[in-house]
Amino acid sequence: MVVGAGPTGLLLAGDLCARGVGCTVLERGAHGSNLSRAFVLHARSLEQLDARGVADELIAGGVVIRRMRLFDDPGLDLSRLPSRFPFAVSTPQYNTENVLEDRAVGLGAEIVRGAEVVGVRQDDQGVLVDTRADGAVRTWRARFAVGADGVRSTVRQAVGLPFPGRSAVRSVMLADVRLAEPPPWPLALHATEEGFSFIASYGDGWYRVIAWDRRQPPSDAPVTLAEVADVVRRATGRDFGMGDARWLSRFHSDERQVPSYRVGRVLLAGDAAHVHSPAGGQGMNTGLQDAVNLAWRLAAEVQGWASPTLLDGYDAERRPVGRAVLRFSGALLSLALGSSRRTRAIRAVLPAVLRGVRPVNDRLAMAISGLAIAYPPPEGVPRPAGRRAPDIPLAGEPGRLYEALRGGRFVLIVSPDDPASVAVRPGGRVDRVAPEERRRPAMLVRPDGYIAWAADKVHPGARAVGLRAALAAWCGESSPASVRRSLRA
Repeated sequence: MVVGAGPTGLLLAGDLCARGVGCTVLERGAHGSNLSRAFVLHARSLEQLDARGVADELIAGGVVIRRMRLFDDPGLDLSRLPSRFPFAVSTPQYNTENVLEDRAVGLGAEIVRGAEVVGVRQDDQGVLVDTRADGAVRTWRARFAVGADGVRSTVRQAVGLPFPGRSAVRSVMLADVRLAEPPPWPLALHATEEGFSFIASYGDGWYRVIAWDRRQPPSDAPVTLAEVADVVRRATGRDFGMGDARWLSRFHSDERQVPSYRVGRVLLAGDAAHVHSPAGGQGMNTGLQDAVNLAWRLAAEVQGWASPTLLDGYDAERRPVGRAVLRFSGALLSLALGSSRRTRAIRAVLPAVLRGVRPVNDRLAMAISGLAIAYPPPEGVPRPAGRRAPDIPLAGEPGRLYEALRGGRFVLIVSPDDPASVAVRPGGRVDRVAPEERRRPAMLVRPDGYIAWAADKVHPGARAVGLRAALAAWCGESSPASVRRSLRA
């Protein structure tokens, strides 16, 4: 049972169904929305969506951003990212939701709209979820439940998890508008001592504007288009002929995170588990990657082949990432809002540093894109275990690693003449593929695109032991005696 039909919940539901696990999504809203809070898909999310066959569709419906304009200068270059997607994509959240819902429903997920969750209880056998619709209460039972129901998560409250943190900035204005004089850049942040404005193109004639200044009224005050245009004009010098708003709203930006992503059979993902400032466009991307990390673990638990610690690995890996994203986005927000002499000086020189010092640009680009995310390797397992797997070219079909990952299984990349090629038995949980470069060391890749194990080039004798341990720990697979003898040889 997944609560919440946003991007996180829909991606999770599709992944579970793709692995043969029945899934129902409960959504309080009666209809899908044509409004959008999130709008940026970064390179790592695009890689994950590519592994599900939907990245190209989302890119086609959005605006490709190869440079991010920071503080009046197109300083941050994304074009050197080591990815098939060396860019970000601006597309309304509802586009992402539509694509992910079509995928989930096509794979067998049931989407129940107009079902407000009013209670969650659990026992040793499963979870009971109470919903209210049209005045009637219905109780659903599932093996597990995942709360992907946003910052005001009913699921989080029902299991008694606190949501500690702080309000970082209040009364930020959001608007979807048309501009008579479109900016020359698809995405840009402008900041002054008095406030900031952020403008992003959706590619369909509409623009997302985020605006704030120090004289903002309370968060519950109404928003007018004239007020948004005034803040943009003071931040950028012009308002671009702003008009025809389809959405105006205020919000206050919090920085919060739960102390645990799991309570028994109930798990949290996305904004239900962590929320942070919009700086850097990290929110939806972090939630999508929560779903990718959780789905295969949850499927393994339901299907009975998971190790005792596999599902707990979701909290162990994703909570530190959520904490790091919270700090990173908070630092970007502080840089945009700060009025001290030091902060103003950093804002003034940062674009030139990004243009002139390639390592600084590349490090920031890797952080914003999500490509820098890595998990701690299991004890005794050396790097590159835990790191993101690159999209390795393969010999023959399917052509590259992220196409091979579309099967939702583990992938063992190994040359045919490598003894490790016999380690995977047909019908198991691992697909075996051959690299285009025959000398590439063997590598076991998790369904979420992270490396579980890689052959040790320095100590090849340890390969048999390492691969057997990885297959057993991650996939519930073991090698027969004949394979073990071959690997030792």
